[in-house]
Amino acid sequence: MSGDEPVLELHGVSVDYGRVRVLEDVSLTVRPGEVVGVVGESGSGKTTLARTILRAVAPAAGRVSVAGRDVTRLRGAALRAWRRLGEAQYVFQDPLRSLDPAVTVADSIVEGLRIARVPAADAARRRAAALDAVGLDEELISRLPSGLSGGQRQRAAIARALVVEPRLLVLDEPVSALDAASRDRVVQALIALRDQRGSELAMLVISHDIGSLAAMSDRLVVLNRGRIVEDGPTRRVVAHPEHPYTKRLIESVPLIHTPSANRP
Repeated sequence: MSGDEPVLELHGVSVDYGRVRVLEDVSLTVRPGEVVGVVGESGSGKTTLARTILRAVAPAAGRVSVAGRDVTRLRGAALRAWRRLGEAQYVFQDPLRSLDPAVTVADSIVEGLRIARVPAADAARRRAAALDAVGLDEELISRLPSGLSGGQRQRAAIARALVVEPRLLVLDEPVSALDAASRDRVVQALIALRDQRGSELAMLVISHDIGSLAAMSDRLVVLNRGRIVEDGPTRRVVAHPEHPYTKRLIESVPLIHTPSANRP
């Protein structure tokens, strides 16, 4: 794909759980280097959106493309092969779902590289680069996950996703389980990652916390009952929300800081 083509495209995506429609006609584009925040209350369809992008859920209608590849209809061996490419990586709300509690953080971070038979020296270099990108001290990674704070574990989980050099990082509620200090460190790590990686990496950050998204995202997408009700530059959406639902979300946050260098 060329540098101008979207890293992620959803066209008219709908998802059903049984007889219940969870996502309805969702269209979304994320370009290289862009950080897009998806905000909505519990039950709005945010996690289903993330799982659909990663092909853990098959859409009932529409198309999902990642790095120029239509992944909508991938099944079986083709789906497994695409996942091994590592073009899209998922960071869970709970980092212990990414980090094996019985394995050192160092080994967890490079597990995917070991499976892909990446040489040890290259794996160590990529691990060091990922740790630097998230601001995590390399001395900590000899510990088990239980020996790290919640914020440190989340940054280790992000590093684990970064070592495979993805084009797209999908983060599902990455700070919601953290205390205020840890939440700020993770948000700052994501801002630094955005600035360092530039067009090499696009991020889709899903959260109910519009304040954190305002601090790190270029665009905000507002999801309500499975539909996108607003999509625009973060500064504009926060300062001049158009949809009543967006207005209510913003009014519920006493103070929102938008990025000081938010890109158009």
